[in-house]
Amino acid sequence: MKKEACYQGVETGPIRPPSEAGSLMLRITRNCPWNKCKFCGLYKGKKFSIRSVDHIKQDIEIIRKNIDQITTAMAPGDSVSQDLMPLVKGTTGQKRFAFYSALNWYRGGMASVFLQDANTLIIKPDDLVEILNYLRHQFPEIQRITSYARSHTIARISDADMERFAAAGLNRIHIGMESAADEVLDFVKKGVDKKTHITAGQRVKRAGIELSEYFMPGLGGAEFSKKNALETADAMNQIDPDFIRIRTLAITDSSELAKDVQAGRFIPLNDPDTARELLMFLEGLDGITSAVKSDHILNLFQEVDGQLPADKAAITAPIKKFLAMAPGQQMIYRVGRRAGIFSTLDDLNSPELMAQAEAARKRYGVTVNTVDAFTETIIKQFI
Repeated sequence: MKKEACYQGVETGPIRPPSEAGSLMLRITRNCPWNKCKFCGLYKGKKFSIRSVDHIKQDIEIIRKNIDQITTAMAPGDSVSQDLMPLVKGTTGQKRFAFYSALNWYRGGMASVFLQDANTLIIKPDDLVEILNYLRHQFPEIQRITSYARSHTIARISDADMERFAAAGLNRIHIGMESAADEVLDFVKKGVDKKTHITAGQRVKRAGIELSEYFMPGLGGAEFSKKNALETADAMNQIDPDFIRIRTLAITDSSELAKDVQAGRFIPLNDPDTARELLMFLEGLDGITSAVKSDHILNLFQEVDGQLPADKAAITAPIKKFLAMAPGQQMIYRVGRRAGIFSTLDDLNSPELMAQAEAARKRYGVTVNTVDAFTETIIKQFI
């Protein structure tokens, strides 16, 4: 894990959860220290490195300076003020980037910060506490500080250090569980097993930090679809995360998993089969109080959303409704959803949206027999 020698200015990594859209991106590490998952090509060919605490503090200081200048220059109630133009006139490169990072955060309310990249908690605990304390000192108004982390990393952190992170202001951790079926985890080279997932999730919860766990329907392919659903549901039941977020598998041509598909070692699920797996997973959740979120464009059902246990019937209802549809009706919904026309199944009741979906179906030449190929092509464009 190589540390950076020279300060390069304020940086932003390539990814964040959708729920962190309004957050300030504060880059603690670059890329992913594991970087072997078959389904992920985001960091392939990129080296992992840790930014120094001093450099991260410089980022924070630069953002603080820009926020102070923006606050002084902005007219009351004005979101786009001409008074800001002198602040960026003549600036280029990192200075301009830092200014607009600060401005976007200012416009978003400055309520939250997301620590990047893929596994911030891999740094030394003392360093993370120092960064968190300094961030809170510079911006005491921050309401939430969030980070991605790997289960393997958290399982090696002591309860005492996790409690230190919480006390220093780390409010929420996002863990990409993806699956808790050991056969699936091994096949996709996740670098973790079910037991470690559970250990890590429970450790976050004990520390009093909010936990988002991610489930990836389809990751087991046709062979392990049932195990992917049931084993992951069982792990979630043992953890009781604050949030369960759905992230449907999408296979890019450049991923290692795509080679498995070509070689016949992995058979992807289509939308109806993925829906059946998702329903099996949700019905397997029991005795927990998690909020279920389907907040990603890859998901077929945006309305799979609610609080367990009270909303379980409402959460699963759209999936059951879809699976009860005739193939032709499923096809038009899939076209409309993947083309960005439909948001929910209720949009099928809109004559205007149905006309747009039918026009898209004709334009792309989609039939019941070709809708799987159409879906695969469109999904790749989202990644």
